[in-house]
Amino acid sequence: MYIKKILLAIALLGLIVLGGFSYYVYDVIFSPNTTFSEEQVDVYIPTNATYAQVREQLKPLLKDPADFDLVAGKKGYTQNIKAGRFILKKGMNNNEMINTLRSRNVPVWVTFNNQERLEDLAGRISSQIEADSIQILEQLKDSAFLDSHGFNRRNALGMYIPNKYEFFWNTSAEEFRERMQKEYQRFWTPQRLEKAEEIGLTPHEVMVVASIVQKETAKVDERKRVAGVYMNRINNGWKLDADPTVIYALKDKYQNFDTIIKRVLYKDLTLDSPYNTYKYKEIPPGPIAMPDISSIDAVLNYEDHDYFYFVADVQNFGYHKFSKTLAQHNANKREYVRWINKQKINR
Repeated sequence: MYIKKILLAIALLGLIVLGGFSYYVYDVIFSPNTTFSEEQVDVYIPTNATYAQVREQLKPLLKDPADFDLVAGKKGYTQNIKAGRFILKKGMNNNEMINTLRSRNVPVWVTFNNQERLEDLAGRISSQIEADSIQILEQLKDSAFLDSHGFNRRNALGMYIPNKYEFFWNTSAEEFRERMQKEYQRFWTPQRLEKAEEIGLTPHEVMVVASIVQKETAKVDERKRVAGVYMNRINNGWKLDADPTVIYALKDKYQNFDTIIKRVLYKDLTLDSPYNTYKYKEIPPGPIAMPDISSIDAVLNYEDHDYFYFVADVQNFGYHKFSKTLAQHNANKREYVRWINKQKINR
């Protein structure tokens, strides 16, 4: 009888211990273990990160980091770190957080527009994905890659169509470049290629003219009319005489793309540069900026009219006055020059 009581006591004690241990295990695995007050936080884990690096990043977000370590070890996460962007939600337990970090890499939206050079594009992209600007620029300028797709360093900017794209945050520089080349091919549909052929321009030339249109007017509803002016000049064998190309030529010559030039001077028109369309009749060798889709389609579907000239409209800022004759243009230009002199804009 006495032995039975001892065995019963041992059994009860075992159950209590087992129950306590079970509760502890349950608590460690399934109880909420977050400290942040936001509904969710983004966690960015770099490629080849160690568990120690991940742990240091997560530490401020965890109520009990030691419990997290325990579950991470049991689930094998400490030896199997995944790179990417992961979203942790308020009130998650250790099991949920580790499952998220192991398998739920969430994409980011990457956007870019209005870049003047590959260097600017590389900087813009590096602020949105893991790859740094140097890595990205090396890939964008890679001669073998450009040659294999019919590009060179002068016109390479035209490969990148401004838009909103979904990428994984840990996308490499090479993967970004390859994806954008496919997006370029996808953009140039048979219909757009047919349009380009109809107006007598190659896709590269369309991108260059579109970049000029982009720089000339910020008004989307005016771009087809501006494009029509340049196409009239091209079709009649004229030089483009585009001020934005001269500004670009100046920046390119002095390799100072941060400078702001608001006024083109007569002496600038003599600058010897393939981008100076006052000096050379040929379309420049590459885009002077990154044209957006509205500018590209404005060139492909330019307005059919008899205008050959335009100048900023000082009565309707942002828009332009268009004219068919040089005499008419000069009258409009005098009005603009008076206004710009009054503003004391000398450069």
